[in-house]
Amino acid sequence: MSNIDLFSNSSAPEPRSQQRRTKKKSFTRKLILVFAVLGVAGFLATRLLGQFSGAPDFPGPGSGSVEVIIEPGDSLAKIGNNLKSLGVVKSVDGFIAAANENRDSSSIAPGAYNLLLQMKSSSAILALLDPANRVVTKIVIPEGNRVTWIIETLTAQTGLPFSDFEAAIAKASELGLPDYANGSPEGFLFPATYEFAPGASADEIINTMLMRFNAEAKELDLEARAEQMGMTTYEIVIVASLLEGEGQPKDFAKVARVVYNRLAEPMPLQFDSAVNYGLGRTDVLLTTELLNTPSDYNVYLNDGLTPSPINSPGSAAL
Repeated sequence: MSNIDLFSNSSAPEPRSQQRRTKKKSFTRKLILVFAVLGVAGFLATRLLGQFSGAPDFPGPGSGSVEVIIEPGDSLAKIGNNLKSLGVVKSVDGFIAAANENRDSSSIAPGAYNLLLQMKSSSAILALLDPANRVVTKIVIPEGNRVTWIIETLTAQTGLPFSDFEAAIAKASELGLPDYANGSPEGFLFPATYEFAPGASADEIINTMLMRFNAEAKELDLEARAEQMGMTTYEIVIVASLLEGEGQPKDFAKVARVVYNRLAEPMPLQFDSAVNYGLGRTDVLLTTELLNTPSDYNVYLNDGLTPSPINSPGSAAL
């Protein structure tokens, strides 16, 4: 056999360049197949995550109305469960996710709220942060009113029985009345604007007002300043109530000078407001006969301060 026959034999190996091309095509097909598999897997994974990890949520904005109560100490999970059970949000997870995205959600306060049904979770968070949605009974107690007037007003505006407030007043010492008040709440139901949640009891309301007085007294450093003046804290509250009974805030300094000057003499204070209190009246003008009627509060006949405050003074008078 010639050399030519040897090289033309069909069993001879393929050239290396052709082998490389064949391997390259095979690798390319395999790579395409891998990417195709990965693409399908990614699509399916996305669908599965959407089904199992995406928190269900209403599209909003919602409709109807429902009252929601948030108790002190309620966690976001507890609030979310409550909202879901009432039909406000679609899922607890959705509510918590929306809360985590809103930094102000930690400021959601206890109380009662009017919300819509089927709200988007983020909208529910915003609604709970809006004071306009809170359900409250707003009560304004002006300066210079007596306990009797105050509890009549509380009765009328809360719908609670008058007897409930009488009972609360009777145990005021257990509800925050200062020790130096001698057991009498007159002068210590602090005048202010209050907001009470639905269901607040008479005890809770009186406690709130007494604690507000205590907070104001602490802010004014009332006990230490009374001691500096050589007076008891109770006497200072009495003087402040006389200022409320006799003048406007612009007159308080002048009336206070009159009080302290007459106490120093000593001489009767001669304040009609005190006499009226002792008579159970609210008249500004008193007849000669009434001015001569004996009473512990008749500061025409008696020297010194009245036995107790004659109304609830505010911060300015104190």
